[in-house]
Amino acid sequence: MDTSPEASSLAQGLRLVRLITDREKQGRQLLGVSQLAAELDMEQSRVSRLAQELCDLGLLERVDRGPFRAGSGFLGLAASLNSGWVQKSRAKLEELVSAFGLRSRLSVRDGVRVLLLRASTNNSFPGGYAKPGMVTPVWCTGAGRALLWDHSPNELESLLRDVNFIGVGGPAAAHSAPEVRDLMDRDKSRGFVVAAEEFEHDVWELAVPVRADGGNIVAALSVLGNRSSIEKAAPEIAGVLHETSQGLGAHGTVLT
Repeated sequence: MDTSPEASSLAQGLRLVRLITDREKQGRQLLGVSQLAAELDMEQSRVSRLAQELCDLGLLERVDRGPFRAGSGFLGLAASLNSGWVQKSRAKLEELVSAFGLRSRLSVRDGVRVLLLRASTNNSFPGGYAKPGMVTPVWCTGAGRALLWDHSPNELESLLRDVNFIGVGGPAAAHSAPEVRDLMDRDKSRGFVVAAEEFEHDVWELAVPVRADGGNIVAALSVLGNRSSIEKAAPEIAGVLHETSQGLGAHGTVLT
Protein backbone atom coordinates (compact mmCIF):
# COMPACT_ATOMS: atom_id res chain seq x y z
CA MET A 1 0.00 0.00 0.00
CA ASP A 2 1.28 3.45 -0.90
CA THR A 3 1.71 5.50 2.29
CA SER A 4 3.05 8.69 0.69
CA PRO A 5 1.43 12.04 1.57
CA GLU A 6 0.03 12.25 -1.97
CA ALA A 7 -1.65 8.85 -1.65
CA SER A 8 -3.01 9.73 1.79
CA SER A 9 -4.46 13.02 0.55
CA LEU A 10 -6.00 11.31 -2.47
CA ALA A 11 -7.61 8.61 -0.32
CA GLN A 12 -9.00 11.18 2.13
CA GLY A 13 -10.27 13.34 -0.72
CA LEU A 14 -12.05 10.37 -2.28
CA ARG A 15 -13.66 9.53 1.07
CA LEU A 16 -14.88 13.11 1.30
CA VAL A 17 -16.34 13.11 -2.21
CA ARG A 18 -17.94 9.71 -1.67
CA LEU A 19 -19.64 10.80 1.56
CA ILE A 20 -21.00 13.99 0.03
CA THR A 21 -22.25 12.41 -3.19
CA ASP A 22 -23.78 9.40 -1.41
CA ARG A 23 -25.79 11.69 0.87
CA GLU A 24 -26.90 13.77 -2.10
CA LYS A 25 -28.02 10.68 -4.05
CA GLN A 26 -29.94 9.41 -1.02
CA GLY A 27 -31.68 12.76 -0.53
CA ARG A 28 -30.18 13.17 2.94
CA GLN A 29 -29.21 16.46 4.58
CA LEU A 30 -26.03 17.92 3.11
CA LEU A 31 -23.14 18.70 5.46
CA GLY A 32 -20.71 21.49 6.21
CA VAL A 33 -17.09 21.26 7.31
CA SER A 34 -17.62 20.47 11.00
CA GLN A 35 -20.24 17.81 10.27
CA LEU A 36 -18.07 16.20 7.57
CA ALA A 37 -15.13 16.13 9.96
CA ALA A 38 -17.23 14.35 12.56
CA GLU A 39 -18.57 11.82 10.05
CA LEU A 40 -15.09 11.01 8.72
CA ASP A 41 -13.28 11.25 12.08
CA MET A 42 -10.82 13.76 10.62
CA GLU A 43 -9.49 17.08 11.86
CA GLN A 44 -11.73 19.97 10.86
CA SER A 45 -8.82 21.96 9.42
CA ARG A 46 -7.88 18.97 7.25
CA VAL A 47 -11.42 18.58 5.94
CA SER A 48 -11.64 22.31 5.24
CA ARG A 49 -8.44 22.29 3.18
CA LEU A 50 -9.34 19.14 1.22
CA ALA A 51 -12.86 20.40 0.54
CA GLN A 52 -11.51 23.71 -0.77
CA GLU A 53 -9.07 21.90 -3.07
CA LEU A 54 -11.90 19.71 -4.37
CA CYS A 55 -14.02 22.82 -4.96
CA ASP A 56 -11.12 24.40 -6.88
CA LEU A 57 -11.05 21.29 -9.08
CA GLY A 58 -14.79 21.49 -9.64
CA LEU A 59 -15.45 18.12 -8.01
CA LEU A 60 -17.40 19.79 -5.18
CA GLU A 61 -19.22 23.09 -4.87
CA ARG A 62 -20.45 25.24 -1.99
CA VAL A 63 -22.78 28.26 -2.17
CA ASP A 64 -22.53 31.08 0.40
CA ARG A 65 -20.63 28.95 2.94
CA GLY A 66 -23.47 26.44 2.98
CA PRO A 67 -23.21 22.64 2.77
CA PHE A 68 -21.14 20.88 0.12
CA ARG A 69 -22.59 19.11 -2.93
CA ALA A 70 -21.26 17.49 -6.11
CA GLY A 71 -19.69 19.98 -8.50
CA SER A 72 -19.79 20.23 -12.28
CA GLY A 73 -16.43 18.48 -12.58
CA PHE A 74 -17.70 15.43 -10.71
CA LEU A 75 -20.90 15.34 -12.76
CA GLY A 76 -18.92 15.64 -15.98
CA LEU A 77 -16.62 12.81 -14.96
CA ALA A 78 -19.59 10.63 -14.02
CA ALA A 79 -21.23 11.31 -17.37
CA SER A 80 -18.03 10.44 -19.23
CA LEU A 81 -17.57 7.20 -17.33
CA ASN A 82 -21.13 6.15 -18.19
CA SER A 83 -20.63 6.61 -21.92
CA GLY A 84 -20.23 3.62 -24.21
CA TRP A 85 -17.03 5.13 -25.59
CA VAL A 86 -15.20 5.06 -22.27
CA GLN A 87 -16.78 1.82 -21.12
CA LYS A 88 -15.28 0.16 -24.18
CA SER A 89 -11.85 1.34 -23.10
CA ARG A 90 -11.91 -0.88 -20.01
CA ALA A 91 -11.32 -4.04 -22.04
CA LYS A 92 -8.73 -2.29 -24.22
CA LEU A 93 -6.70 -1.26 -21.17
CA GLU A 94 -6.64 -4.84 -19.91
CA GLU A 95 -5.57 -6.05 -23.35
CA LEU A 96 -2.56 -3.73 -23.11
CA VAL A 97 -1.75 -5.25 -19.72
CA SER A 98 -1.81 -8.72 -21.24
CA ALA A 99 0.36 -7.64 -24.16
CA PHE A 100 3.10 -5.81 -22.27
CA GLY A 101 2.64 -6.33 -18.53
CA LEU A 102 2.43 -2.56 -18.00
CA ARG A 103 -0.15 -0.36 -16.32
CA SER A 104 -2.44 1.42 -18.77
CA ARG A 105 -4.54 4.56 -18.50
CA LEU A 106 -7.07 6.67 -20.37
CA SER A 107 -6.95 10.40 -19.55
CA VAL A 108 -8.47 13.71 -20.65
CA ARG A 109 -7.33 17.32 -20.26
CA ASP A 110 -8.81 20.10 -18.17
CA GLY A 111 -6.70 23.20 -18.80
CA VAL A 112 -3.23 22.53 -17.38
CA ARG A 113 -4.43 19.42 -15.57
CA VAL A 114 -4.85 15.82 -16.69
CA LEU A 115 -7.85 13.89 -15.36
CA LEU A 116 -7.57 10.10 -15.17
CA LEU A 117 -10.75 8.44 -16.46
CA ARG A 118 -9.81 4.76 -16.54
CA ALA A 119 -6.88 2.74 -15.19
CA SER A 120 -5.99 -0.93 -15.56
CA THR A 121 -6.36 -3.24 -12.59
CA ASN A 122 -2.76 -4.50 -12.32
CA ASN A 123 -1.84 -2.38 -9.30
CA SER A 124 1.10 -4.61 -8.35
CA PHE A 125 3.05 -3.44 -11.41
CA PRO A 126 5.33 -0.36 -11.46
CA GLY A 127 3.63 2.87 -12.39
CA GLY A 128 2.75 4.88 -9.33
CA TYR A 129 -0.39 5.31 -7.27
CA ALA A 130 -3.47 6.27 -9.29
CA LYS A 131 -7.24 5.98 -9.15
CA PRO A 132 -9.86 7.33 -11.58
CA GLY A 133 -10.43 10.99 -10.81
CA MET A 134 -6.76 11.64 -10.03
CA VAL A 135 -5.46 14.95 -11.36
CA THR A 136 -1.85 15.41 -12.55
CA PRO A 137 0.06 18.21 -14.39
CA VAL A 138 -0.24 18.39 -18.15
CA TRP A 139 3.39 19.44 -18.76
CA CYS A 140 5.33 16.65 -16.98
CA THR A 141 3.27 13.55 -17.76
CA GLY A 142 3.19 11.43 -20.89
CA ALA A 143 -0.59 11.61 -21.10
CA GLY A 144 -0.47 15.36 -20.65
CA ARG A 145 1.93 15.97 -23.50
CA ALA A 146 -0.02 13.58 -25.74
CA LEU A 147 -3.07 15.76 -25.06
CA LEU A 148 -1.01 18.81 -26.11
CA TRP A 149 0.20 17.16 -29.33
CA ASP A 150 -1.57 19.58 -31.68
CA HIS A 151 -0.71 22.75 -29.73
CA SER A 152 1.42 25.29 -31.57
CA PRO A 153 4.38 26.92 -29.76
CA ASN A 154 2.28 30.04 -29.17
CA GLU A 155 -0.60 27.97 -27.81
CA LEU A 156 1.75 26.13 -25.46
CA GLU A 157 3.21 29.41 -24.23
CA SER A 158 -0.25 30.83 -23.62
CA LEU A 159 -1.51 27.72 -21.81
CA LEU A 160 1.52 27.46 -19.52
CA ARG A 161 2.10 31.19 -18.96
CA ASP A 162 0.86 31.23 -15.36
CA VAL A 163 2.07 27.75 -14.34
CA ASN A 164 4.36 27.45 -11.31
CA PHE A 165 6.82 24.75 -12.39
CA ILE A 166 8.90 24.85 -9.21
CA GLY A 167 8.63 21.79 -7.00
CA VAL A 168 6.29 19.90 -9.32
CA GLY A 169 7.07 16.55 -10.90
CA GLY A 170 9.99 14.16 -10.87
CA PRO A 171 13.72 14.60 -11.47
CA ALA A 172 13.36 15.05 -15.24
CA ALA A 173 10.35 17.39 -15.22
CA ALA A 174 10.38 20.50 -17.40
CA HIS A 175 10.70 23.81 -15.55
CA SER A 176 9.53 26.22 -18.23
CA ALA A 177 7.30 26.45 -21.28
CA PRO A 178 10.31 26.40 -23.67
CA GLU A 179 11.51 23.16 -22.06
CA VAL A 180 8.06 21.65 -22.59
CA ARG A 181 8.17 22.76 -26.22
CA ASP A 182 11.58 21.11 -26.69
CA LEU A 183 10.22 17.84 -25.29
CA MET A 184 7.23 18.07 -27.61
CA ASP A 185 9.52 18.60 -30.62
CA ARG A 186 11.58 15.56 -29.62
CA ASP A 187 8.48 13.40 -29.19
CA LYS A 188 6.92 14.46 -32.48
CA SER A 189 10.04 13.36 -34.34
CA ARG A 190 9.38 9.76 -33.28
CA GLY A 191 5.58 9.83 -33.21
CA PHE A 192 4.88 9.16 -29.54
CA VAL A 193 5.53 10.64 -26.10
CA VAL A 194 7.98 9.19 -23.60
CA ALA A 195 8.02 10.89 -20.20
CA ALA A 196 10.98 9.35 -18.36
CA GLU A 197 10.90 10.14 -14.62
CA GLU A 198 9.13 13.41 -15.34
CA PHE A 199 6.32 12.97 -12.82
CA GLU A 200 7.56 10.18 -10.53
CA HIS A 201 11.00 8.79 -9.77
CA ASP A 202 11.74 5.53 -11.64
CA VAL A 203 8.46 5.70 -13.60
CA TRP A 204 8.42 5.91 -17.40
CA GLU A 205 5.21 6.72 -19.28
CA LEU A 206 4.63 6.18 -23.00
CA ALA A 207 1.56 7.89 -24.46
CA VAL A 208 -0.26 8.67 -27.69
CA PRO A 209 -3.28 10.91 -28.41
CA VAL A 210 -6.74 9.49 -29.08
CA ARG A 211 -8.52 11.30 -31.89
CA ALA A 212 -12.22 11.47 -32.70
CA ASP A 213 -13.49 10.96 -36.25
CA GLY A 214 -13.01 14.66 -36.97
CA GLY A 215 -9.34 14.50 -36.01
CA ASN A 216 -9.58 16.40 -32.73
CA ILE A 217 -7.68 15.00 -29.76
CA VAL A 218 -10.22 13.82 -27.18
CA ALA A 219 -8.08 11.72 -24.82
CA ALA A 220 -4.66 10.19 -24.24
CA LEU A 221 -3.82 6.50 -24.00
CA SER A 222 -0.70 5.61 -22.02
CA VAL A 223 1.22 2.79 -20.37
CA LEU A 224 3.52 3.09 -17.36
CA GLY A 225 6.45 1.02 -16.15
CA ASN A 226 10.17 1.29 -15.47
CA ARG A 227 13.02 2.01 -17.85
CA SER A 228 13.81 -1.61 -18.64
CA SER A 229 10.21 -2.40 -19.57
CA ILE A 230 9.70 0.59 -21.87
CA GLU A 231 12.92 2.01 -23.32
CA LYS A 232 13.90 -0.69 -25.83
CA ALA A 233 10.36 -1.78 -26.60
CA ALA A 234 9.04 1.77 -27.06
CA PRO A 235 8.44 1.61 -30.87
CA GLU A 236 6.57 -1.70 -30.56
CA ILE A 237 4.48 -0.47 -27.64
CA ALA A 238 3.72 2.78 -29.44
CA GLY A 239 2.52 0.90 -32.50
CA VAL A 240 0.01 -1.07 -30.46
CA LEU A 241 -1.09 2.09 -28.60
CA HIS A 242 -1.71 3.89 -31.88
CA GLU A 243 -3.77 0.98 -33.19
CA THR A 244 -5.77 0.85 -29.95
CA SER A 245 -6.30 4.60 -29.89
CA GLN A 246 -7.63 4.57 -33.44
CA GLY A 247 -10.14 1.90 -32.49
CA LEU A 248 -11.29 3.88 -29.49
CA GLY A 249 -11.52 7.16 -31.37
CA ALA A 250 -13.71 5.59 -34.02
CA HIS A 251 -16.39 4.78 -31.44
CA GLY A 252 -17.50 8.28 -30.61
CA THR A 253 -16.75 11.90 -29.86
CA VAL A 254 -18.25 12.22 -26.40
CA LEU A 255 -15.06 13.37 -24.66
CA THR A 256 -14.22 17.03 -25.09
